[in-house]
Formats: sequence, structure tokens, C-alpha cells
Amino acid sequence: MNTEVLETLLRLSSENEVVEFKEAKNNYDFSKLGKYFSAISNEASLCGKPYGWLIFGVEDKKHTIVGSNYRTNRGDLDKLKGEIANKTTNRITFIEIHEVIKEGLRVLMFQIPAAPSGIPVSFDGHYYARDGEELVPLNLEKIERIRAQATQGDWSIKIVQDASIDDLDEEAIAVARKNFKSKFPDKAEEIDTWDTITFLNKAKLTIKGKITRTALILLGKEEADHLLSPAEIKIRWKLVDGDNNDIDHEIYGIPLILSVEKVFAKIRNIKYRYMKEGTIFPEETSKYEPFSIREAINNRIAHQDYTKGARINIVEMEDQLVFTNYGSFIPGSVEKVVIEDAPEEFYRNKFLATAMFNLKMVE
Repeated sequence: MNTEVLETLLRLSSENEVVEFKEAKNNYDFSKLGKYFSAISNEASLCGKPYGWLIFGVEDKKHTIVGSNYRTNRGDLDKLKGEIANKTTNRITFIEIHEVIKEGLRVLMFQIPAAPSGIPVSFDGHYYARDGEELVPLNLEKIERIRAQATQGDWSIKIVQDASIDDLDEEAIAVARKNFKSKFPDKAEEIDTWDTITFLNKAKLTIKGKITRTALILLGKEEADHLLSPAEIKIRWKLVDGDNNDIDHEIYGIPLILSVEKVFAKIRNIKYRYMKEGTIFPEETSKYEPFSIREAINNRIAHQDYTKGARINIVEMEDQLVFTNYGSFIPGSVEKVVIEDAPEEFYRNKFLATAMFNLKMVE
């Protein structure tokens, strides 16, 4: 398969934005390799391609195979994945590094993933692109085109054609209405007069009465989860001991507005008693602040990349809770957020985040 791909690339009349050939007979500068990684990743995203290629062992004009002795030890070659990840946005690295023998000579095929939707990929803090065969800084116009992808592809706003209001859980709707009234107390009396469809439209869960993915995620009946396939709308709670051995686990699905409370109830938030100086009466405090636990779970729901078919995971250890969800960090780095000290300009699931805000699930 890799040989066939290589033959297809060799037949190209010239290099392009997502394919680059290098002789690299014995070695190649790591910094330049990283710059090409950033450039090809960004260009693949702009071209709508899933990945691009950097090829070692091929002459770049006539595409003659010359062979490469770059990192002939497979272990050293695989280490390159981590070395690149240490320098790139969100630790993005090669999909794979393929070794192909062609005409008795070794060719390396670096398979470079397209930049995630809405997120340009940098190397060592700088962003790169291609102008034809030339390696150049990523210009502002291309940066904005990549960033615009995030707003164009809100997975959570899509209408589920085969879904109806009968696929929504009545208890979940009742909880949602209660939370909505609490969020907007000045409209409480008016809210009581709304029928279910009106409420769902007003809360930004449905669009003109049509069921969205957001509505199913938050309010859908458990048996309706197939309507969201292949997305895996699940929260997995796992309890481990001090040696990281599994003790217990549970998996919760839709409606997530109810599942959040079920997960919260599983977490052993024990109370501690302590004596404050100057009093003989003990004070009580919980191991974890309940608001912080719910906030962490709900934020994972809001920011999960549902296109990846992955679960949200909560691991309860003896001394900490670990919350994880699938999806790259859209701002690029924690340092960027801290330095700018400002709200993010766009979100992965804007429609879902808005609905969760209306239902008091996120701030």
C-alpha cells in the first residue's frame, strides 16, 4: 500500500503545498523538518485534505529515487514523533513514518496530519505555510481561513432528521425547564405558559421545533443514542486504588443533563472534620467542592470533540479526580490564555455551549 502511494506521489509533475521531496541522504536539519511539518499540516487543512507528505530519499526536481540513511535505526526514527510533538501546537505529530524500499533504496514517507479544524499548527512558536514549493511564514489571510473553520463546522447545531420530540426524555425536559427558570427568574411566569416545543426553541435546544444533536445529547432518551452514531455520547467513571488497580466503574449515556448528577453521586466526596484555632467545635468540609466537580464534568461535555467517537472519562483516585475529554485545546496553549486573560473567541460546540449556559450547566 505504501509503495503504491509513493508511486502516485512520484508521478506528480512537481511538488505542491502538501507534498515535499528531500534527498536527505544522510541527515536533515531538525528545525527545518519541523517547519515543513507545520507548513504541510496547515496547507493540508486549507486544501481540505486529511494529511500531506514529506518524503526523504527522493530528488525534488525529477523525483529520482536516491535513498536516505536518515535515522536508520527504527527506534531513533520513532523518537522523532515525540521530538516533533514537543515543539508543535497541542503536541500534534506524524500520523506515521513509513519506511519503503524502492529500487533497492530506502525511502522515508512522513505522513503529516492536517491541522485540526480552526487551529493553525505552529512549530517552535512560529506558523509556516507553502507558496508553491517555497516554505514561508503562514500569512494572516491563511490564519483567518483556518480559524474560520471552527465556526463553519459546529457539529452540535446539526438537525437530526430521523429524530422527533418522542425521542426526548420527559424527566430530562422537566429538569431543563426548572434550570432555565432558575437562570432567567424574571421570565418564570411566562415560561410556565410555554408548551414543550416553545420551551425547547427558546432554550436553544431545538431549531424551529426540529431536534438538534444538542437536544439529544442533553435530553435524549437512552434508547435514542443510535441517532447520534457514530458519536459515543458516554461518561465513564472509574475508581482506582493507590496502585492504579480498577476497583469499580460505571458508564452513563444520554440524557447527559441527568447523567451529570448520577456521576456526581458516584464520586466519594467524603467530609473532613477539623478544629479551628480558638474554638472547641469542629468544622466540616467536603474533600471536593461540589460546584467544581459539576463544572469540570459539564465543561468536558461542552468541549468534547464528538466527531472522534470517544468517551468522556473521570478517574477517581485516592487523592485526586482526573477529568479527560477528546479534543485539541482550541486556544493553542494554556500560556496564551493566561497571558491574554480574555474569554476565548470561539468554541468547538457553540450551539451546545449556549444551551448548557441557558440550563445553568456552564457559566
